[in-house]
Amino acid sequence: MSARPSARWLWLAACLWLVACAKPVPADYANYVGHWRGDGTLLVIRADGHADYERVTGTSRLTIEGACHSFNERGFKIGMGLLSASFEVTHPPRRVDGRWRMTVDGVELTRVDILPVPAAGPDDALRL
Repeated sequence: MSARPSARWLWLAACLWLVACAKPVPADYANYVGHWRGDGTLLVIRADGHADYERVTGTSRLTIEGACHSFNERGFKIGMGLLSASFEVTHPPRRVDGRWRMTVDGVELTRVDILPVPAAGPDDALRL
């Protein structure tokens, strides 16, 4: 038996551990929860503490997924330990002309409402 399958299990266990470490977003930072979009940037912060971040600049794409934590007046982190990234918030969530906006890593983001689309028939799954 090769070491390769055990390495895969170790990697899977590490990923599951990182996902399981998510804690709910603190009440003081509830306005951060939502789908945020800006110039080449997508940030999704869920109330359960999980986050997805994607930034496209030119031909490069950066994607980060994991627990969202360490909220403070300067920003937050996504991921755990060496696999985490810090995000600087220069303008926290605020209403501007009726829309929620915040500035993260120099990019102004706008919160968008994502609503489920009903399935076409009883056998179809709910699509987002």
